[in-house]
Amino acid sequence: MKRTSRRDFLKLAGLGALAFPGLESAFAKAPAHRPNIIVILADDLGYADVGFNGCKDIATPNIDSLAKNGVRCANGYVSHPFCSPTRAGLMTGRYQQRFGHENNPTWLPEDSKVGLPLTETFLVKQLRAAGYATGAVGKWHLGAAPCFHPNERGFAEYFGFRGGGHLYLPDEKNPLPTAKTWQVEYRIPLNRNQESVAHEGYMTEILSREAVAFVNRHKAEPFFLYLAYNAVHTPLQAPEKYLARFPHIADEKRRTYAAMNSAMDDGIGLVLAALREHKLENDTLVVFLSDNGGPITVVPCSNAPLRGGKGQVFEGGIHVPFVACWPGKLPAGAVYNEPVIALDLLPTALALAGAQPPEKPLDGVNLIPHLAGENKAAPHERLFWRTGGGATWAVREGRYKLASIAKAEKAQLFDLEADIGETRDLAAEKPEVVKRLTAAFEAWNAQLVAPLFESPRPGPKKQQQQRKKAAAP
Repeated sequence: MKRTSRRDFLKLAGLGALAFPGLESAFAKAPAHRPNIIVILADDLGYADVGFNGCKDIATPNIDSLAKNGVRCANGYVSHPFCSPTRAGLMTGRYQQRFGHENNPTWLPEDSKVGLPLTETFLVKQLRAAGYATGAVGKWHLGAAPCFHPNERGFAEYFGFRGGGHLYLPDEKNPLPTAKTWQVEYRIPLNRNQESVAHEGYMTEILSREAVAFVNRHKAEPFFLYLAYNAVHTPLQAPEKYLARFPHIADEKRRTYAAMNSAMDDGIGLVLAALREHKLENDTLVVFLSDNGGPITVVPCSNAPLRGGKGQVFEGGIHVPFVACWPGKLPAGAVYNEPVIALDLLPTALALAGAQPPEKPLDGVNLIPHLAGENKAAPHERLFWRTGGGATWAVREGRYKLASIAKAEKAQLFDLEADIGETRDLAAEKPEVVKRLTAAFEAWNAQLVAPLFESPRPGPKKQQQQRKKAAAP
C-alpha cells in the first residue's frame, strides 16, 4: 500500500495548514517541547453527576478542578452510545463503524475476530515510536484474545482487566448472583502486562495507585497515560468509608453510585497531586470524559437536562462530561461551545508529540488551536452516530441534530441551541434541513461496513424495559 503523504493525510483528516497553522510542520518533526498527555475515561457516568455540570448531591472537587483550571467542552461527545465502540474510536481516531467495531465484544479469549480488528492502527503506537512512554490502566474491552492485549496494540505498560467490567471488591467479599456467561469476565484475574495478578483491595483505588506509579516512573520523559476507570459502571459496590460521605442520599443505589463516583474523584486527585509533586502541571494535558451517557434504566444516575441515556443516540447517550486542562496553554475556567468528539483526543496527542500520522485518514482533529482560541472555526462541520448497523443514527451540524430511531416512521429534527432536551421535533417546519442532513448521513454511511460481531444480548425483561425507555420523550 502506498503511504499517505503528510500533506494528503492532513487534507483527508481535515487538518490542513490553513485550518491549523503550523500543524503540518508539527507532524514533520518533533516540537522542541512535548507535553505529557493523560486521558481519563469514566465509565457510564451521568452527564449531570459532576460538579462542573451542576451536580449538587455528589461532590467531585478534583474533577471540577480540571474545569476550573482548563476548558469545559459544553458540547463534548463520544462516537457511540455504549462502551466498547467508543473506546475503539478513541484509540484509532476513526469512526469505529469504518472497521466494523459497532458492538460490544463477547468475552471469547479463543476468538481472534471478536475485538478491534488487527488491520487498524492504535495511535498510541505512533506516540511510542515518537519517544513517548505509553501506559494503559484499567478497563480495556477491545477484545479478549491474546492478539487484542494492550501490549500487542501499542501500550508498553498495562495494568487492569481486559473485559467489559469487573467486581470492585474481591469476589468472596461481595459476590454477584449466580454466574451468567457475561459475568465470567467480571471475575477474571487482573493483568500486569502479560502476567496475572490477584485482585486485592477496592478496584478504583487499585487503578488510581497504578496511574500514580506510572507518572512517578516516567516523570523525566514525555508520557501518554490512558486511565480507564470502570467506575461508575455496575455492579454498584463501595466500601463504607465512601458510603459514609453521603448520609444525605436516601436512595441506597444512588448513595452507592455517589460513593463510587467519589472514590474515582479521589483517585483523580492523587494523579493530579503527583503532577504537582513533580512540577509537571504546566507540562501535562489532562482530558476527562465519560465513555457514554449514564444508564438511566439501570442506575439512579442523572443526564439532566439531556434526553435519554446509554444506548441511545439522543443527547443523554452520547453527550458527556468533557474537559481539557493544560495550565498556561489553555485558558482557565473557559467554556468551549463548538461540538467536539472523543475521536479528536489521539489526533491531538499526535500533533502535540510531533508523531508520524498513520496511513489511514483520521476523523478526529487537533483540538488545541480551537480550545486555545487560536482557531475560531468549528473543529467539525458535522458529527455522526450509527448503531445497529444503521437501524438508528444521528447527525449534528451546527445547532441542528437529526435523529432517526429504529422503527420510528420519520427522523426527528432538533435545535440543540434552543432545545438541549430534544423535546420539540422541527422536522415538519424545516424540511430543507432534514433533507440536507439526511443526505449527509447517507454519504457518510456509504463509507462504513457492517458490524463484525454482535453484542451479548440482555434478557427479554431488560430488552422490554430498554425499548419502553427509548420510546419516552
